[in-house]
Amino acid sequence: MITTVRVVRSEWHKLWTVRSTWITVLTSVALLLGVGVLMGATYTSGGGDSDVDTVVLTLYGSQLGAVALAVLGILVTAGEYAHGLIRASLAAVPRRLPVLWAKAAVYTATVLTLSLVTAVITFLTAQVFLHDTDQAASLTDDGVLRALAGNAAGVTLLGVIALGLGAALRSVPGALGAFVGGVLLLPEVLGMLPYEAVATALRYFPTQAAGVLGSATPLPDAPSPVAALLALTLWAAAALAVPAFLLTRRDV
Repeated sequence: MITTVRVVRSEWHKLWTVRSTWITVLTSVALLLGVGVLMGATYTSGGGDSDVDTVVLTLYGSQLGAVALAVLGILVTAGEYAHGLIRASLAAVPRRLPVLWAKAAVYTATVLTLSLVTAVITFLTAQVFLHDTDQAASLTDDGVLRALAGNAAGVTLLGVIALGLGAALRSVPGALGAFVGGVLLLPEVLGMLPYEAVATALRYFPTQAAGVLGSATPLPDAPSPVAALLALTLWAAAALAVPAFLLTRRDV
């Protein structure tokens, strides 16, 4: 009998039995922790980064780690199409949509937990070097825990967008190009346009919203953390809605 629990369990096993999962996860952890330690070890009070938010400073590596986890999201969906395994998955679950929801749920739970734990460890490790500087902070300081959790949520939702692109385009190179071009680079290009309406809209684009979530102090001319989280959640939901619709219209 096909149940939600069994579909989720199947996707969990598939996620952790492929080498690419371990490679991308370990790469993400290494980038976040390595850059965080580097920033802490090389920081001096009164330097060029003295006005940077402490959480942002210690988690600079999350920008690179997010790309690695986005690749994982793409491989979770588009990777099955590339290897033809999706036919077996959809044959086992004829209703189809539970497969997509299970993939998204397993990925979200895994990446959110991993990102949060790594962010906390990175912050605490970097503070070993920053404890006697003007960037000294603790988990109990205002906004720190929220920013660490927000950073994890932002990285996770960006990965869900990548997962949705992979499921919609069914091509690893195509989804990776769409993520890099549409999510990472397009806002930078649009930001050069001299229009206030464009600047306002860009504040709610995925990478910009994720940046708001990962800052312990309010950013100038940025939406509130709640508004940023809502915007990023809607982007992720839209990215999943497209492949969900396509799954009900295509043979495979």
